[in-house]
Amino acid sequence: MATKQAPVIVWFRRDLRIDDNAALSAAAQTGRPILPLYILEPASVGTGPLGAAQRWWLRHSLAALAGRLADLGAPLTLRSGPADVVLDTLIAETGADTIQWNRRHDPPGMTIDRAIKAALKARGLTATSFAGQLLHDPTRLLTGEKKPFRVYTPFWKALERSGEPHEPIEPPAGLIALPEAVASERLDDWHLTPEKPDWATPFREIWTPGEAAARAHLETFVDGAIDGYGADRDRPALDATSMLSPYLALGEISPARIWHATRGLDAPTGDLVHFRKELAWREFCYHLHFHFPALPEKNWNDKFDAFPWQEREEAFMLWTRGLTGYPIVDAGMRQLWRHGWMHNRVRMITASFLIKHLMIDWRRGEKWFRDTLVDADAASNAANWQWVAGSGADASPFFRIFNPILQGEKFDPDGTYVRRFVPELETLDAAWIHKPFAAPEAALKAAGIDLGETYPKPIVDHGRARERALAAYKSLKTG
Repeated sequence: MATKQAPVIVWFRRDLRIDDNAALSAAAQTGRPILPLYILEPASVGTGPLGAAQRWWLRHSLAALAGRLADLGAPLTLRSGPADVVLDTLIAETGADTIQWNRRHDPPGMTIDRAIKAALKARGLTATSFAGQLLHDPTRLLTGEKKPFRVYTPFWKALERSGEPHEPIEPPAGLIALPEAVASERLDDWHLTPEKPDWATPFREIWTPGEAAARAHLETFVDGAIDGYGADRDRPALDATSMLSPYLALGEISPARIWHATRGLDAPTGDLVHFRKELAWREFCYHLHFHFPALPEKNWNDKFDAFPWQEREEAFMLWTRGLTGYPIVDAGMRQLWRHGWMHNRVRMITASFLIKHLMIDWRRGEKWFRDTLVDADAASNAANWQWVAGSGADASPFFRIFNPILQGEKFDPDGTYVRRFVPELETLDAAWIHKPFAAPEAALKAAGIDLGETYPKPIVDHGRARERALAAYKSLKTG
Protein backbone atom coordinates (compact mmCIF):
# COMPACT_ATOMS: atom_id res chain seq x y z
CA MET A 1 0.00 0.00 0.00
CA ALA A 2 1.24 3.50 -0.80
CA THR A 3 1.98 5.72 2.15
CA LYS A 4 2.14 9.47 2.22
CA GLN A 5 5.84 9.34 3.01
CA ALA A 6 6.87 6.89 0.29
CA PRO A 7 8.37 8.88 -2.58
CA VAL A 8 7.34 8.77 -6.22
CA ILE A 9 10.08 8.26 -8.79
CA VAL A 10 9.50 10.22 -12.01
CA TRP A 11 11.69 8.70 -14.69
CA PHE A 12 12.61 11.23 -17.38
CA ARG A 13 13.64 10.01 -20.84
CA ARG A 14 13.06 11.98 -24.05
CA ASP A 15 10.73 14.32 -22.18
CA LEU A 16 13.18 16.76 -20.63
CA ARG A 17 10.64 19.40 -19.68
CA ILE A 18 8.42 20.58 -16.85
CA ASP A 19 5.59 21.87 -19.03
CA ASP A 20 2.97 19.43 -20.35
CA ASN A 21 4.65 16.54 -18.56
CA ALA A 22 1.87 14.20 -17.52
CA ALA A 23 4.05 11.91 -15.41
CA LEU A 24 5.52 14.79 -13.43
CA SER A 25 2.16 16.53 -12.96
CA ALA A 26 0.47 13.34 -11.76
CA ALA A 27 3.29 12.75 -9.29
CA ALA A 28 3.05 16.30 -7.98
CA GLN A 29 -0.69 15.87 -7.38
CA THR A 30 -0.06 12.99 -4.97
CA GLY A 31 1.37 15.42 -2.42
CA ARG A 32 4.22 12.99 -1.80
CA PRO A 33 7.99 13.51 -2.11
CA ILE A 34 9.19 13.39 -5.72
CA LEU A 35 12.44 11.88 -6.97
CA PRO A 36 13.07 13.14 -10.52
CA LEU A 37 15.42 10.68 -12.24
CA TYR A 38 17.34 10.48 -15.49
CA ILE A 39 19.06 7.22 -16.39
CA LEU A 40 21.90 7.13 -18.89
CA GLU A 41 21.20 3.69 -20.30
CA PRO A 42 23.96 1.58 -21.89
CA ALA A 43 24.36 1.89 -25.62
CA SER A 44 23.60 -1.80 -26.04
CA VAL A 45 20.07 -1.50 -24.66
CA GLY A 46 17.18 0.90 -24.61
CA THR A 47 16.71 3.17 -27.59
CA GLY A 48 20.28 2.65 -28.70
CA PRO A 49 23.27 4.97 -28.47
CA LEU A 50 22.77 8.67 -28.89
CA GLY A 51 24.79 10.19 -31.70
CA ALA A 52 27.74 12.40 -30.83
CA ALA A 53 25.89 15.61 -31.72
CA GLN A 54 22.85 14.73 -29.66
CA ARG A 55 25.01 13.75 -26.69
CA TRP A 56 26.24 17.36 -26.70
CA TRP A 57 22.62 18.54 -26.66
CA LEU A 58 21.68 16.08 -23.93
CA ARG A 59 24.39 17.38 -21.61
CA HIS A 60 23.10 20.94 -21.81
CA SER A 61 19.46 19.89 -21.77
CA LEU A 62 19.95 17.92 -18.55
CA ALA A 63 21.65 20.91 -16.97
CA ALA A 64 18.68 23.10 -17.90
CA LEU A 65 16.20 20.52 -16.59
CA ALA A 66 18.12 20.19 -13.33
CA GLY A 67 17.87 23.94 -12.86
CA ARG A 68 14.11 23.96 -13.44
CA LEU A 69 13.54 21.06 -11.04
CA ALA A 70 15.73 22.65 -8.37
CA ASP A 71 13.64 25.81 -8.63
CA LEU A 72 10.52 23.68 -8.05
CA GLY A 73 12.09 22.11 -4.98
CA ALA A 74 13.13 18.61 -6.09
CA PRO A 75 16.64 18.08 -7.47
CA LEU A 76 17.29 15.85 -10.47
CA THR A 77 19.07 12.57 -9.72
CA LEU A 78 21.42 11.18 -12.36
CA ARG A 79 22.28 7.49 -12.52
CA SER A 80 23.79 5.34 -15.26
CA GLY A 81 23.29 1.67 -16.04
CA PRO A 82 20.50 -0.69 -17.11
CA ALA A 83 17.19 0.94 -16.23
CA ASP A 84 15.80 -2.01 -14.27
CA VAL A 85 18.93 -2.22 -12.11
CA VAL A 86 18.97 1.53 -11.43
CA LEU A 87 15.29 1.59 -10.50
CA ASP A 88 15.65 -1.41 -8.16
CA THR A 89 18.61 0.26 -6.46
CA LEU A 90 16.72 3.51 -5.92
CA ILE A 91 13.63 1.71 -4.65
CA ALA A 92 15.80 -0.03 -2.06
CA GLU A 93 17.54 3.23 -1.12
CA THR A 94 14.45 5.41 -0.80
CA GLY A 95 11.50 3.12 -0.11
CA ALA A 96 9.75 4.44 -3.23
CA ASP A 97 6.72 2.37 -4.14
CA THR A 98 5.53 4.28 -7.22
CA ILE A 99 7.36 4.84 -10.50
CA GLN A 100 5.90 7.01 -13.27
CA TRP A 101 7.07 7.85 -16.76
CA ASN A 102 5.85 9.17 -20.09
CA ARG A 103 5.67 6.49 -22.75
CA ARG A 104 8.36 6.20 -25.36
CA HIS A 105 7.27 4.80 -28.68
CA ASP A 106 10.41 3.31 -30.18
CA PRO A 107 10.13 -0.49 -30.21
CA PRO A 108 13.35 -1.24 -28.24
CA GLY A 109 12.41 1.24 -25.52
CA MET A 110 8.86 -0.07 -25.34
CA THR A 111 10.17 -3.61 -24.87
CA ILE A 112 12.26 -2.51 -21.88
CA ASP A 113 9.39 -0.51 -20.39
CA ARG A 114 6.94 -3.40 -20.60
CA ALA A 115 9.38 -5.72 -18.82
CA ILE A 116 10.07 -3.17 -16.08
CA LYS A 117 6.39 -2.43 -15.55
CA ALA A 118 5.52 -6.12 -15.29
CA ALA A 119 8.36 -6.80 -12.84
CA LEU A 120 7.45 -3.86 -10.61
CA LYS A 121 3.77 -4.77 -10.53
CA ALA A 122 4.64 -8.36 -9.68
CA ARG A 123 6.35 -7.02 -6.56
CA GLY A 124 3.27 -5.05 -5.55
CA LEU A 125 4.67 -1.68 -6.64
CA THR A 126 2.86 0.88 -8.76
CA ALA A 127 4.21 1.56 -12.25
CA THR A 128 2.24 3.99 -14.39
CA SER A 129 2.95 5.30 -17.86
CA PHE A 130 1.38 8.35 -19.47
CA ALA A 131 0.76 9.65 -22.97
CA GLY A 132 2.01 12.96 -24.24
CA GLN A 133 5.05 12.40 -26.43
CA LEU A 134 2.92 12.22 -29.57
CA LEU A 135 -0.34 13.77 -30.71
CA HIS A 136 -1.85 10.31 -31.02
CA ASP A 137 -1.19 6.78 -29.82
CA PRO A 138 0.26 4.63 -32.64
CA THR A 139 -2.11 1.80 -31.74
CA ARG A 140 -5.20 3.99 -32.11
CA LEU A 141 -5.11 5.35 -35.66
CA LEU A 142 -5.78 2.52 -38.10
CA THR A 143 -7.38 2.16 -41.51
CA GLY A 144 -10.97 1.03 -42.00
CA GLU A 145 -9.61 -2.51 -42.25
CA LYS A 146 -7.93 -2.06 -38.85
CA LYS A 147 -4.49 -2.07 -40.41
CA PRO A 148 -1.61 0.42 -40.11
CA PHE A 149 -1.55 3.30 -42.57
CA ARG A 150 0.98 3.01 -45.38
CA VAL A 151 0.18 6.32 -47.07
CA TYR A 152 0.49 9.73 -45.44
CA THR A 153 -2.58 11.56 -46.81
CA PRO A 154 -5.16 9.10 -45.39
CA PHE A 155 -3.19 9.14 -42.14
CA TRP A 156 -3.39 12.94 -42.00
CA LYS A 157 -7.13 12.86 -42.66
CA ALA A 158 -7.62 10.28 -39.91
CA LEU A 159 -5.59 12.43 -37.54
CA GLU A 160 -7.77 15.43 -38.37
CA ARG A 161 -10.93 13.41 -37.76
CA SER A 162 -9.64 12.17 -34.40
CA GLY A 163 -10.17 15.59 -32.83
CA GLU A 164 -7.88 18.13 -31.27
CA PRO A 165 -4.95 16.90 -29.18
CA HIS A 166 -5.17 17.19 -25.41
CA GLU A 167 -4.81 20.60 -23.83
CA PRO A 168 -1.23 21.03 -22.63
CA ILE A 169 -0.78 20.57 -18.88
CA GLU A 170 0.68 23.55 -17.07
CA PRO A 171 3.82 22.86 -15.03
CA PRO A 172 3.45 22.17 -11.31
CA ALA A 173 3.87 25.16 -8.99
CA GLY A 174 6.22 23.21 -6.74
CA LEU A 175 7.49 19.78 -5.79
CA ILE A 176 8.20 18.13 -2.45
CA ALA A 177 11.74 16.84 -2.16
CA LEU A 178 12.81 13.71 -0.31
CA PRO A 179 13.73 14.42 3.30
CA GLU A 180 17.24 13.11 2.74
CA ALA A 181 19.38 13.76 -0.33
CA VAL A 182 19.88 10.92 -2.77
CA ALA A 183 23.30 10.31 -4.26
CA SER A 184 23.58 11.49 -7.84
CA GLU A 185 26.27 11.03 -10.44
CA ARG A 186 27.97 14.14 -11.80
CA LEU A 187 26.86 15.25 -15.23
CA ASP A 188 30.43 16.16 -16.20
CA ASP A 189 31.55 12.61 -15.42
CA TRP A 190 29.36 11.31 -18.24
CA HIS A 191 31.62 13.04 -20.80
CA LEU A 192 28.76 13.78 -23.16
CA THR A 193 30.52 16.69 -24.87
CA PRO A 194 33.65 16.61 -27.04
CA GLU A 195 36.78 18.07 -25.51
CA LYS A 196 39.92 17.82 -27.64
CA PRO A 197 39.01 18.99 -30.15
CA ASP A 198 35.69 20.59 -29.18
CA TRP A 199 34.10 20.27 -32.61
CA ALA A 200 30.72 21.31 -31.16
CA THR A 201 31.83 24.90 -30.46
CA PRO A 202 30.01 26.22 -33.59
CA PHE A 203 26.75 24.68 -32.34
CA ARG A 204 26.49 27.60 -29.96
CA GLU A 205 26.12 29.98 -32.90
CA ILE A 206 22.47 29.00 -33.27
CA TRP A 207 21.51 26.63 -30.43
CA THR A 208 20.64 26.99 -26.76
CA PRO A 209 19.35 23.65 -25.47
CA GLY A 210 16.62 23.57 -22.83
CA GLU A 211 12.92 24.08 -22.33
CA ALA A 212 13.09 27.86 -22.07
CA ALA A 213 14.81 28.14 -25.45
CA ALA A 214 12.23 25.79 -26.96
CA ARG A 215 9.38 28.03 -25.85
CA ALA A 216 11.24 31.10 -27.13
CA HIS A 217 11.63 29.50 -30.58
CA LEU A 218 7.95 28.61 -30.60
CA GLU A 219 6.86 32.12 -29.68
CA THR A 220 9.11 33.68 -32.32
CA PHE A 221 7.75 31.36 -34.95
CA VAL A 222 4.05 31.79 -34.25
CA ASP A 223 4.48 35.56 -33.84
CA GLY A 224 5.69 36.02 -37.38
CA ALA A 225 7.73 33.37 -39.15
CA ILE A 226 4.72 31.15 -39.74
CA ASP A 227 3.40 33.75 -42.19
CA GLY A 228 4.69 32.58 -45.54
CA TYR A 229 5.75 29.21 -44.17
CA GLY A 230 4.15 27.24 -46.99
CA ALA A 231 6.28 28.96 -49.65
CA ASP A 232 9.40 29.96 -47.72
CA ARG A 233 10.09 26.73 -45.81
CA ASP A 234 11.91 25.34 -48.87
CA ARG A 235 14.36 28.28 -49.03
CA PRO A 236 17.41 27.32 -46.93
CA ALA A 237 18.81 30.85 -46.86
CA LEU A 238 15.69 32.17 -45.08
CA ASP A 239 14.83 31.93 -41.39
CA ALA A 240 11.47 30.47 -42.32
CA THR A 241 11.30 27.26 -40.29
CA SER A 242 10.43 26.79 -36.64
CA MET A 243 13.84 25.33 -35.62
CA LEU A 244 11.94 23.21 -33.08
CA SER A 245 13.10 19.77 -34.22
CA PRO A 246 15.98 19.36 -31.71
CA TYR A 247 13.70 20.41 -28.86
CA LEU A 248 11.07 17.89 -29.97
CA ALA A 249 13.68 15.16 -30.31
CA LEU A 250 14.59 15.27 -26.62
CA GLY A 251 11.16 16.34 -25.47
CA GLU A 252 12.00 19.83 -24.28
CA ILE A 253 8.67 20.81 -25.78
CA SER A 254 5.64 18.63 -26.48
CA PRO A 255 3.88 18.38 -29.84
CA ALA A 256 0.61 19.24 -28.06
CA ARG A 257 2.13 22.51 -26.81
CA ILE A 258 3.20 23.38 -30.34
CA TRP A 259 -0.18 22.44 -31.81
CA HIS A 260 -1.94 24.46 -29.12
CA ALA A 261 0.17 27.53 -29.92
CA THR A 262 -1.13 27.50 -33.50
CA ARG A 263 -4.78 27.63 -32.47
CA GLY A 264 -6.51 30.87 -33.31
CA LEU A 265 -3.53 32.32 -35.13
CA ASP A 266 -4.08 35.17 -37.52
CA ALA A 267 -2.01 33.41 -40.16
CA PRO A 268 -2.84 32.34 -43.71
CA THR A 269 -4.70 29.03 -43.63
CA GLY A 270 -2.27 27.44 -46.08
CA ASP A 271 0.72 28.29 -43.91
CA LEU A 272 -0.95 26.95 -40.79
CA VAL A 273 -1.96 23.69 -42.47
CA HIS A 274 1.52 23.24 -43.94
CA PHE A 275 3.07 23.58 -40.52
CA ARG A 276 0.61 21.26 -38.83
CA LYS A 277 1.23 18.71 -41.57
CA GLU A 278 4.91 18.77 -40.65
CA LEU A 279 3.96 17.82 -37.09
CA ALA A 280 1.68 15.15 -38.50
CA TRP A 281 4.48 13.77 -40.69
CA ARG A 282 6.50 13.21 -37.51
CA GLU A 283 3.50 11.32 -36.15
CA PHE A 284 3.36 9.26 -39.34
CA CYS A 285 7.02 8.34 -38.96
CA TYR A 286 6.35 7.05 -35.44
CA HIS A 287 3.30 5.19 -36.72
CA LEU A 288 5.52 3.44 -39.27
CA HIS A 289 8.27 2.67 -36.77
CA PHE A 290 5.79 1.29 -34.26
CA HIS A 291 4.21 -1.07 -36.77
CA PHE A 292 7.50 -1.88 -38.53
CA PRO A 293 10.16 -1.98 -35.77
CA ALA A 294 12.96 -2.82 -38.23
CA LEU A 295 12.47 0.48 -40.11
CA PRO A 296 16.02 1.80 -39.39
CA GLU A 297 17.65 -1.39 -40.65
CA LYS A 298 15.42 -3.02 -43.26
CA ASN A 299 13.68 -1.87 -46.41
CA TRP A 300 9.97 -1.31 -45.86
CA ASN A 301 9.54 -2.51 -49.44
CA ASP A 302 11.53 -5.75 -49.56
CA LYS A 303 11.86 -5.52 -53.34
CA PHE A 304 14.75 -3.16 -52.61
CA ASP A 305 16.64 -5.93 -50.81
CA ALA A 306 18.16 -6.85 -54.17
CA PHE A 307 19.21 -3.31 -55.09
CA PRO A 308 22.84 -3.23 -56.34
CA TRP A 309 24.34 -0.80 -53.83
CA GLN A 310 27.99 0.08 -54.33
CA GLU A 311 30.85 0.21 -51.83
CA ARG A 312 32.41 3.61 -52.56
CA GLU A 313 34.40 4.56 -49.51
CA GLU A 314 36.16 7.59 -50.95
CA ALA A 315 32.94 8.97 -52.41
CA PHE A 316 31.17 8.47 -49.08
CA MET A 317 33.95 10.30 -47.26
CA LEU A 318 33.80 13.21 -49.71
CA TRP A 319 30.03 13.38 -49.25
CA THR A 320 30.35 13.54 -45.46
CA ARG A 321 32.91 16.35 -45.72
CA GLY A 322 30.97 18.40 -48.28
CA LEU A 323 33.49 17.97 -51.07
CA THR A 324 31.34 16.53 -53.86
CA GLY A 325 31.76 19.44 -56.28
CA TYR A 326 28.04 20.19 -56.20
CA PRO A 327 27.65 23.38 -54.12
CA ILE A 328 24.13 22.84 -52.72
CA VAL A 329 25.13 19.34 -51.56
CA ASP A 330 28.39 20.55 -50.07
CA ALA A 331 26.70 23.47 -48.32
CA GLY A 332 24.23 21.11 -46.68
CA MET A 333 26.84 18.64 -45.49
CA ARG A 334 28.99 21.44 -44.09
CA GLN A 335 25.99 23.02 -42.36
CA LEU A 336 25.38 19.61 -40.77
CA TRP A 337 28.95 19.43 -39.47
CA ARG A 338 28.97 23.04 -38.31
CA HIS A 339 25.60 23.26 -36.59
CA GLY A 340 24.47 19.66 -36.13
CA TRP A 341 21.46 20.49 -38.26
CA MET A 342 20.51 20.83 -41.90
CA HIS A 343 17.62 22.55 -43.63
CA ASN A 344 14.94 20.00 -44.57
CA ARG A 345 14.95 20.72 -48.30
CA VAL A 346 18.71 20.25 -48.36
CA ARG A 347 18.41 17.02 -46.37
CA MET A 348 16.39 15.63 -49.26
CA ILE A 349 18.92 16.87 -51.81
CA THR A 350 21.94 15.47 -49.98
CA ALA A 351 20.21 12.16 -49.27
CA SER A 352 19.14 11.79 -52.89
CA PHE A 353 22.70 12.51 -54.02
CA LEU A 354 24.17 9.79 -51.80
CA ILE A 355 21.59 7.20 -52.77
CA LYS A 356 21.07 7.91 -56.45
CA HIS A 357 24.20 9.68 -57.67
CA LEU A 358 26.65 7.63 -55.64
CA MET A 359 24.55 4.43 -55.38
CA ILE A 360 25.42 4.12 -51.68
CA ASP A 361 23.04 2.26 -49.36
CA TRP A 362 20.59 4.60 -47.61
CA ARG A 363 21.45 2.93 -44.29
CA ARG A 364 24.92 4.45 -44.36
CA GLY A 365 23.46 7.90 -44.77
CA GLU A 366 20.88 7.27 -42.06
CA LYS A 367 23.65 6.25 -39.66
CA TRP A 368 25.71 9.34 -40.50
CA PHE A 369 22.76 11.65 -39.92
CA ARG A 370 21.95 9.86 -36.67
CA ASP A 371 25.44 10.61 -35.40
CA THR A 372 25.71 14.20 -36.59
CA LEU A 373 22.19 15.65 -36.13
CA VAL A 374 21.20 17.30 -32.86
CA ASP A 375 17.59 16.47 -33.78
CA ALA A 376 18.30 12.79 -34.48
CA ASP A 377 15.14 10.76 -34.06
CA ALA A 378 14.99 7.04 -34.79
CA ALA A 379 11.55 7.12 -36.38
CA SER A 380 11.85 10.30 -38.44
CA ASN A 381 15.41 9.66 -39.56
CA ALA A 382 14.70 6.15 -40.81
CA ALA A 383 11.35 6.97 -42.41
CA ASN A 384 12.73 9.99 -44.24
CA TRP A 385 15.78 8.18 -45.58
CA GLN A 386 13.58 5.37 -46.83
CA TRP A 387 11.22 7.95 -48.34
CA VAL A 388 14.05 9.40 -50.42
CA ALA A 389 15.37 5.94 -51.32
CA GLY A 390 11.97 4.87 -52.64
CA SER A 391 11.97 1.84 -50.34
CA GLY A 392 9.71 3.26 -47.66
CA ALA A 393 6.01 3.76 -47.06
CA ASP A 394 4.39 6.39 -49.30
CA ALA A 395 7.89 6.97 -50.64
CA SER A 396 9.11 9.27 -53.35
CA PRO A 397 9.65 7.00 -56.37
CA PHE A 398 13.26 5.99 -56.91
CA PHE A 399 13.22 7.46 -60.41
CA ARG A 400 12.67 10.90 -58.89
CA ILE A 401 16.32 11.90 -58.95
CA PHE A 402 17.06 15.42 -57.78
CA ASN A 403 19.28 17.44 -60.09
CA PRO A 404 21.51 19.24 -57.56
CA ILE A 405 22.12 22.11 -59.97
CA LEU A 406 18.43 22.78 -60.63
CA GLN A 407 17.55 22.28 -56.96
CA GLY A 408 20.13 24.87 -55.98
CA GLU A 409 18.97 27.35 -58.61
CA LYS A 410 15.34 26.92 -57.59
CA PHE A 411 15.64 27.09 -53.82
CA ASP A 412 18.81 29.18 -53.38
CA PRO A 413 18.62 31.35 -56.50
CA ASP A 414 21.16 33.98 -55.50
CA GLY A 415 23.45 31.48 -53.77
CA THR A 416 23.17 33.03 -50.30
CA TYR A 417 23.00 29.64 -48.60
CA VAL A 418 25.91 28.23 -50.57
CA ARG A 419 28.07 31.30 -49.94
CA ARG A 420 27.50 30.98 -46.21
CA PHE A 421 28.69 27.40 -45.93
CA VAL A 422 31.04 27.08 -48.91
CA PRO A 423 33.16 30.24 -48.57
CA GLU A 424 35.48 29.14 -51.42
CA LEU A 425 32.66 30.17 -53.75
CA GLU A 426 31.68 33.35 -51.91
CA THR A 427 32.54 35.78 -54.72
CA LEU A 428 31.45 33.62 -57.66
CA ASP A 429 28.75 35.18 -59.81
CA ALA A 430 25.22 33.93 -59.08
CA ALA A 431 24.93 32.60 -62.63
CA TRP A 432 27.58 29.98 -61.79
CA ILE A 433 27.25 29.54 -58.03
CA HIS A 434 25.47 26.18 -58.39
CA LYS A 435 27.61 24.93 -61.30
CA PRO A 436 31.15 26.29 -60.94
CA PHE A 437 32.40 23.42 -63.11
CA ALA A 438 30.54 25.03 -66.04
CA ALA A 439 31.74 28.58 -65.37
CA PRO A 440 34.02 30.37 -67.85
CA GLU A 441 37.66 30.46 -66.83
CA ALA A 442 37.45 34.24 -66.48
CA ALA A 443 34.59 33.99 -63.96
CA LEU A 444 36.51 31.41 -61.93
CA LYS A 445 39.67 33.47 -61.99
CA ALA A 446 37.81 36.60 -60.91
CA ALA A 447 36.42 34.68 -57.93
CA GLY A 448 39.80 33.21 -57.03
CA ILE A 449 38.68 29.65 -57.74
CA ASP A 450 40.98 26.95 -59.06
CA LEU A 451 38.79 23.93 -59.73
CA GLY A 452 40.33 20.79 -58.37
CA GLU A 453 42.46 22.82 -55.98
CA THR A 454 40.47 25.43 -54.04
CA TYR A 455 37.14 23.74 -54.76
CA PRO A 456 36.64 20.17 -56.06
CA LYS A 457 35.46 19.14 -59.46
CA PRO A 458 32.26 17.03 -59.41
CA ILE A 459 32.93 13.52 -58.16
CA VAL A 460 30.26 12.21 -60.57
CA ASP A 461 28.61 13.56 -63.68
CA HIS A 462 24.93 14.17 -63.04
CA GLY A 463 23.69 12.87 -66.37
CA ARG A 464 25.70 9.64 -66.27
CA ALA A 465 24.89 9.09 -62.59
CA ARG A 466 21.19 9.48 -63.34
CA GLU A 467 21.35 6.95 -66.17
CA ARG A 468 23.22 4.48 -63.95
CA ALA A 469 20.66 4.82 -61.15
CA LEU A 470 17.71 4.37 -63.48
CA ALA A 471 19.33 1.32 -65.04
CA ALA A 472 19.84 -0.20 -61.59
CA TYR A 473 16.23 0.49 -60.73
CA LYS A 474 15.05 -1.05 -64.00
CA SER A 475 17.05 -4.20 -63.32
CA LEU A 476 15.45 -4.38 -59.87
CA LYS A 477 11.96 -4.22 -61.40
CA THR A 478 12.69 -6.85 -64.04
CA GLY A 479 14.94 -9.10 -61.98
